[in-house]
Amino acid sequence: MQYNVQSKIDKNAKIAVLCGGMSSEKEVSMRSGKNCHAALLRLGFKNTVMIDVQENIAEKLKSEKIEYAYNALHGKYGEDGCIQGLLEILKIPYSGCGVMSSAVCMNKEYTKKILSTDNGIQLIKSVFVRKGEDVLKVTSALKYPMMIKPVSEGSSFGMNKVVDAQELIKAVEEAQKFNPDVLIEEYLVGICATVGVLENDGEVFTTEILELRPKNEWYDYEAKYTKGMTEFILPAELSAEMTQKVKQLAIKAHKLANCSGVSRVDFHIVENIPYILEINTSPGMTDTSDLPAQAACMGIDYDTLVLLILNSVGLNK
Repeated sequence: MQYNVQSKIDKNAKIAVLCGGMSSEKEVSMRSGKNCHAALLRLGFKNTVMIDVQENIAEKLKSEKIEYAYNALHGKYGEDGCIQGLLEILKIPYSGCGVMSSAVCMNKEYTKKILSTDNGIQLIKSVFVRKGEDVLKVTSALKYPMMIKPVSEGSSFGMNKVVDAQELIKAVEEAQKFNPDVLIEEYLVGICATVGVLENDGEVFTTEILELRPKNEWYDYEAKYTKGMTEFILPAELSAEMTQKVKQLAIKAHKLANCSGVSRVDFHIVENIPYILEINTSPGMTDTSDLPAQAACMGIDYDTLVLLILNSVGLNK
């Protein structure tokens, strides 16, 4: 299927592609930003500039007389509601999710709290550990092995799999270097899958489901951003029933979290149960990122995908 998407933004408008930033995901964001910037130029938005977001970003946006912002930031300050709030203060319309949905989805624990309000959504058993708490006591109801995740971090930074108490304590300390709060989940063996959610003229729809088969034991940073380290199965080798169920759950999660424009919902499918892991509100747009590959599989090329996301400016109020 081919998608014919019309721009809702004047081609002469001054657009800033916001990327880089001050998070641990700066490098990945720069790669996303360069690709998105090039796509916007190809689309005819000749007044598009790429800005590496630093502490002086407000002054930079004002001096450049930016009219619209395309958010290609990942991680802290860019995907957690901070840049979204600043842009609203500056009255600069921006792409993607708004302040609330960005803040909620950046925090894996609060995402789970939102999703748990719908009893049709399955979540992997987990606990939330704050800095200073007795890790062994808090995790006593969980079974090994476990996955340790900083609660507000992306790109698998600070994540580790543990098989005993000694590894658990060490991994929690490592995760707390990225974030003082840690989410600990039981480790389940299953199918790793992810699906993009997009919007066009009021219609919310999903991309094809991508099944991820990493060469490493799990989908870590190396597997995500190194060519050849993960096998992409597109569309995922799932039954028609499971495919429909995952897509429906992705749209439900997108709406429950009040996302807008774009999101990517990650799943772990175990014994025919699709567990939702998290919602990404600013998915990667690099050469090896999931969302562009998912979109391409359904006839949405990279430039059209960027235009769809750009068209979401103003939807995030």
